[in-house]
Amino acid sequence: MLRVYFLQLWFNLSDPAVEEALHESCSMRNFAGIDLGVEAAPDETTVCKFRQLLEKHKLGKKLLASVNEHLRRSGIKITTGTIVDASIIGAPSSTKNKDGKRDPEMHQTAKGKHWYFGMKAHIGVDRRTKLIHTVLASAANVADCLALQYLLHGKERRVWGDQAYRGQRAAIRAGAPRAKDFTNQRYRWGKHIDESVKETNRRKSRVRAKVEHVFGVIKRVFGFQKVCYRGLAKNLHRLEATAALTNLYLMRRRLLNV
Repeated sequence: MLRVYFLQLWFNLSDPAVEEALHESCSMRNFAGIDLGVEAAPDETTVCKFRQLLEKHKLGKKLLASVNEHLRRSGIKITTGTIVDASIIGAPSSTKNKDGKRDPEMHQTAKGKHWYFGMKAHIGVDRRTKLIHTVLASAANVADCLALQYLLHGKERRVWGDQAYRGQRAAIRAGAPRAKDFTNQRYRWGKHIDESVKETNRRKSRVRAKVEHVFGVIKRVFGFQKVCYRGLAKNLHRLEATAALTNLYLMRRRLLNV
C-alpha cells in the first residue's frame, strides 16, 4: 500500500485514477507487488483509507526523516548551509461545491500583478546537496519570513534566501545561533540603485537559485502545483511525503552508484 501511495505522488493520481492505473499498467503492478492472478488490486476506498491512516499518525514527517537518514548512511549528508524559500500551491477558488464556499484554511495573496488563492509551501534545502530537510505549510497570505526560524535544522553556519527574508537576523539566530545571514538585501531606494549591494545579491543568488531546482521537481516532475485536499494538514502531509520522494529523485544517480 505504501508503494501504491508513492505511485499516486509520482504520477499525481487521484484515488480512482490510481486504482484504474493499477489495472492497466503491468509495470505499476510489478512495482507495487500486485499479482492479479492471486488477488485484486486495492480499490479507491482502500487507497483513501490508507492515506488517511498515514495522515492521522503524521507519518509524512517521519518518512522525510527516514529518507534523509538512509541518504546519510549512504554518504549523502546535510551540511551547514541552508537555503530557504516558499512557493504558492494553488487551490480551487470556486464556491460551486457541496459546502458552497472556499476552503477556509486557504487564502489569497498578490504576487507581482497577479492574485493567487491557495497555500504556501515553505522548505529548507541543503546548500550543497539540495536535499530538503524541513517542510512547512501555511495559508498563501502568510509572509515568507515568518517561517524562517522554523526552516533551520539548528547547525547552520550560513543561511541564504531572497529579499523576502531580509532583516531577519533575530529569527536566524533563534533557529541557528551560529549562522550568518546571507539573504539578499534591498538595493533599490526609489530611483537610486546601490550597485555594490546589487552585485553582492547576484553572487548570493548563484547559491540561492538551487532551491528553484527543488521546487521544479515538486511542481513539474511530480505535478504538485495544486492542492488535492481541503485543509492545510492533509496538504502538509502530501508535501512532506513528496519532499521525501524528491530527495530520492535528486540523489537517484548517486544511490545507483553506491
